[in-house]
Amino acid sequence: MTARAQAREIQKLYRQAFKEYGSVALWNMRPVERPTPDDALAITRALRTYGSMAGRRLAERIEELCRASD
Repeated sequence: MTARAQAREIQKLYRQAFKEYGSVALWNMRPVERPTPDDALAITRALRTYGSMAGRRLAERIEELCRASD
């Protein structure tokens, strides 16, 4: 996966997280327009703690992509 494709995927998953878990797990956070890997990593703890099992898996996928971009 190219760096550009990876960045697009991180942004897609970030937006998906706010769409699906915004009112449940991310209620105290505001989405940014152009999320960086650091922005995406910042929401994973809340997804793991307050999201469903699917939210946990989404957090794991975000972390995997963000760490691969290091």
